[in-house]
Order: sequence, then structure tokens, then C-alpha cells
Amino acid sequence: MRKTLIPFFDIPQLAKTDLAYATLDPALKPFYRYAPVLENFQKIIADRSNYPVDRSTLVRVLKSQYAALPDNASALAQIDALLDENTFTVTTAHQPALLLGPLYFVYKAISTIRLAAAVQKASGKKIVPVFVLGSEDHDLDELNHIYLFNKELRWEPGSTGAVGFMPAATVAPVLEALKGMLGNTENDHALWQIIEQSYSGPETFAEATQALLHALLGRFGLLVFTMGHADLKRRFIPVMRDELLQQTSNALVNETIDQLNALGFKAQASPREINLFYLQPGQRERIVFENPVYRVLNTDLEFTREEILNELEEHPERFSPNVVLRPLFQELILPNLAYVGGGGELAYWLERKTQFAHFQIPYPILIRRNSVLWFDKDSIKRSLKFGFPASRYFEETDTLIRAYVEAQADADVTLAGEIELLRQIFDNLARKAQAIDPTLEKAVRADEVKTTGHLQQWESRLVRAEKQKHEVALNQLRNLKEKLFPGAGLQERSDNFIPYFLKYGPLFFDRLMEHLDPLEPGFVLLEDM
Repeated sequence: MRKTLIPFFDIPQLAKTDLAYATLDPALKPFYRYAPVLENFQKIIADRSNYPVDRSTLVRVLKSQYAALPDNASALAQIDALLDENTFTVTTAHQPALLLGPLYFVYKAISTIRLAAAVQKASGKKIVPVFVLGSEDHDLDELNHIYLFNKELRWEPGSTGAVGFMPAATVAPVLEALKGMLGNTENDHALWQIIEQSYSGPETFAEATQALLHALLGRFGLLVFTMGHADLKRRFIPVMRDELLQQTSNALVNETIDQLNALGFKAQASPREINLFYLQPGQRERIVFENPVYRVLNTDLEFTREEILNELEEHPERFSPNVVLRPLFQELILPNLAYVGGGGELAYWLERKTQFAHFQIPYPILIRRNSVLWFDKDSIKRSLKFGFPASRYFEETDTLIRAYVEAQADADVTLAGEIELLRQIFDNLARKAQAIDPTLEKAVRADEVKTTGHLQQWESRLVRAEKQKHEVALNQLRNLKEKLFPGAGLQERSDNFIPYFLKYGPLFFDRLMEHLDPLEPGFVLLEDM
């Protein structure tokens, strides 16, 4: 396996804010506390050491979530370590996704595990990697399907509300379809056993996702955690009370968004006046204030001020923070040092610094997860005929086609030199015309545009004629580009881990553990030699 780090500036698929933070653009410095470098972890450890965390409740909830999982001895040891004041976490998060969704789900987990190991070695503290499952999210369309072997597998649970609470048993039709797609190799059988066990034991979709992550990555020390427990939410009551009565987050986050917009960075997660949902079986609906009552949208529920505060005190588990409040909740209940996320996630964390300061919750170091382009042996073999290094495949398909055609052409198909000479001729003519009669220059320039346009048309005809001579090869190039960048997007946002597991077995994760390091700047290109 050969690893190459491609500078983020050479990746056109990255968003502006993502690129700016990944390259530590000074414009973003006011929006985070500590830069994502190893030396700063001693500073965040000092911050967290002075901030109280209810470790006993956290450990009790984690143990209850791991009680039914097989092979949980090492996980329980990780959980027990959290009772020690010198143990900290580094964290990533994602809503539970069908069969772990796109590859970046796995890359987030591996990046977090690798970060924990690096910080533990550098600091001498015990660092536990934690994957938080957003089990209360309800974006079903984002997580209920994967693409596998050119087919879509789609989960249709037939219910509404928080996705993590939906019955795991409703995934059965997807699993049956998957079983029919698998072969008879040792890796096929091993994978099926893991997936079947993960989805057949647990009651809820979030628990099944936890079981699958534990089965695949638990051996590396990863803890998988859901935060919806009433005892954990009870600690978040002061923030939720503020949200209901003062709506502080709306003003603070919007102010930061305005500052980012002024610098040319787009808003990632705009706040609402009240950033809380109300949970009921099969429902997760927004809470809105319509003076003098609080209403739960799409229901008949209404609360007076006194009633909703009583409800919050008695049933905090029924109140669900949205993306604007969830980071606060996470950092409140975990002794956390860093958050590992993709570019879009870190963009909305950058909107939160003043919000964290207001509630006096330590703001974590933001670490960009590893992004990976996996170049397997088949792709390498297919790419050799084109003569491009693997790093060039990030370029647009048309750019690659043009480069290949020009390299293969029997004669030079580009007329750039001729067009430049023509422009020089017209520049000289324009100067002479302007000296004689200034009104003539405009006519000269019009003729220049027309004449250079004719040359550009001839260049296109030459390229088109050359393309026809290489149509088979160009179709192969298009197919290779589609394989590496499905739908012109990043591979990690489309491919699932299953084909890689079937090829490499559990060693797929070991290879990622060997080569990924979120503290190394750059997009990771892995070539299977």
C-alpha cells in the first residue's frame, strides 16, 4: 500500500470553509480557540481539568449501553477508565446510518481512534476515542440507503420520528437483499455473520449501529455512545431552560454567522429562535413560542411557560437539541478535548465559539478527519494506459480527456500559440489605428474577437476529430473517473465499506489504522500496490 498526501489546495471538490480551516487560513483564527496541532492539547487538557464532568453518571449510562454487547470486556475497561480525572476523550459524531453509510463514516471513526493514540502518547494522559451516535435525528432520507455493486439498498422503516429509535427489525428486507448479493468466500461469510448479529439482537436502529461499529472497530478501543438518557439530559437543563426563555443561542450564533459571511464564508447551520425538538413515540417536532404559549408543531400539544418548565424538569429526555445545541450538550457531558469531523461539520462548529463562551463550556480543538481516495489494483491497472499519476484524477473529466487526446495526437491539436500570435498582431494594429483615428480601435478589437473565435472553433474541431480516433480509450477513462469519483463527487461520500471488507477482510481497518493520521495535513491517496 502506497500513501500519498495531496495538498488540500489541489482538491477542487472541497468547500471554501473546509479548505480555509484545513489550511489554517488566518481569516478563521478568531472563530476557534486552539489550532489543530498536537502541542495545543496540553492547553485544552488544562481547560478541561478545571471543568466538572459527572463521570459517575456518564460511566453508568455507558455501561448500560454496552451490557448486552458481545466481547465487551475491553470496552468496559475503557468505560471504567473514564472515572479517573486524568482520563479524557476525543470525539466524533454522526447519526446512525444504514450499514454505516458512506465510507467517510468509517474514516471519522478511524481518525478519532488515531487521534486518541497520538494525544495519549504526547500527553501521558489516558485518552478514549468516542463515537457519538445522533440517535434523535430524523433525517431518514440521508441515512436509509447505500449503493453497493451498482445497486441501491434502501431501508423503508414505515415509521416516523427519531431514526435511532426505529425498530432494528425493519432492516430485515435490506439484509435479505444484501445476503443475496454476497458470495461464498471466507470474507463474505465473516461479514454476513457480523451484520446479521448486529441487527438481530438490538431493538433499535441506533443500538444496531452501535453493535456493528463495536464489532468492527471495538478492538481498537472505540466507544460508541448515545446521549439521549434522561440522567445526561438533566445536566443540560440550564442550557435548555435558557433556550426556552431567552433564546440566547439564536442571537450569538447569528452574530458569528454574519461575521463569517462578511469574510466570504457561507452559513452552515443557521439557528432558530428555539433550537429544541419535543420527542414522543414516532415523533420529533420543533418547539415554537407563540406568545403566550409554547407549541409543538404538527401536534395538539401546548404549554404555558410554567408548564413547559415543569415538563423540562420532570422529563428532560423529551427535549431534543438540534444541531445548534447538540455540540454544547456533547461537550457538557464528556471530558472531551477535540472534535473530529468533516469540512461541513467543522464549518458549523466554527459558528459556535461565542455560544460556548456564554455558557462557560470548554470549546474543543477542531480536527479535520482524514479524507481518502482509495486506488485499488484494478484502478491502477486501468489508469496505466492513460499515463496520469493517481493525483491527477481529482481534475475534471474533460480536463483529463483533453490532456490524453493532446498526448496521443499525431499532430498538435492545440492552437494556443497561433491564437497568441494573432492577438499580438491585433494589438499592433490597434495601436496604429488608435494613433490615426481613436474611433477605429473599437472596430479592430471586434475583428480580433471574431478572428480568434474562428481559430478556437478550428481548435475544437481538431480536438473533436482526435477524440473520435480514441473513443474506446476515452470511454474507459470516463468509466475509471466515475468509479473513483461517483457522480463527480468524492468516493468517500458514495462507496460503502462492504466491498473493501469483502476484498481485504478485517485487515481493511488495520490498513486504515496504519495509514490515516488526522494531524497530517492533506488528502490521503492510498494505492494498493
